[in-house]
Amino acid sequence: MAAAAAPARPTKEALPPALGAVSEPPPLFDGTTRLYICYICPFAQRAWVTRNCKGLQDEIKLVAINLEDKPAWYKEKVYPQGTVPSLEHDGKVTGESLDLIKYIDTNFQGPAFLPQDPAKRQFADELIAYADAFTRALYSPLISQVAMSDEAVAALDKIEAALSKFSDGPFFLGQFSLVDIAYVTILERVQIYYSHLRNYEITKDRPNLERYTEDMNKIEAYKQTKNAPLTLLEAAKRHLKIA
Repeated sequence: MAAAAAPARPTKEALPPALGAVSEPPPLFDGTTRLYICYICPFAQRAWVTRNCKGLQDEIKLVAINLEDKPAWYKEKVYPQGTVPSLEHDGKVTGESLDLIKYIDTNFQGPAFLPQDPAKRQFADELIAYADAFTRALYSPLISQVAMSDEAVAALDKIEAALSKFSDGPFFLGQFSLVDIAYVTILERVQIYYSHLRNYEITKDRPNLERYTEDMNKIEAYKQTKNAPLTLLEAAKRHLKIA
């Protein structure tokens, strides 16, 4: 099956409040499938977007964790690493966002978001494997509080080139796929951070990336996971100690 288009959901989901240190846990391992996220975390957002795009809002329940006031039970009873995202499913917990988006895509009903076409599948594997390095390249100048780095520019140029490989759509593999989910939550943030903090527009002179951003923002399942830009900017200033 080719990678499918992401489905829309007509009404915005009512999101549960984030659980903090004094919050009681849900009834753990009672057969309910739960996705533990933080609303502002780009890695958790990947899993959240995958869930939404597969139309699993009723099957996978969201549990929001306040990472700044994390409940002890989350690390002690759910996910020893203490990070998000994690998925409680069939009596076990799976984590690490790039692994988890593949797990959700493989183990639940809904459209498939990895193609069977060998060339596209190989390119998908290469790009997903590169996603962590891309994230480091773009976040490093922000963490180090330096100007735009050659590494960050090269990483963005690599993504611009990757978006031109297939011509049957605006996404990395032409049609929407897990590759888009792996990158869009990072791109969403660095576009805001670099515009506000470095006066650098990541889509300038990158027409593929500009078109990609516009088309991603038409996907309702992704749009429903987005935060207001200033919310993300203030969170970045706190967590990354950005001046």
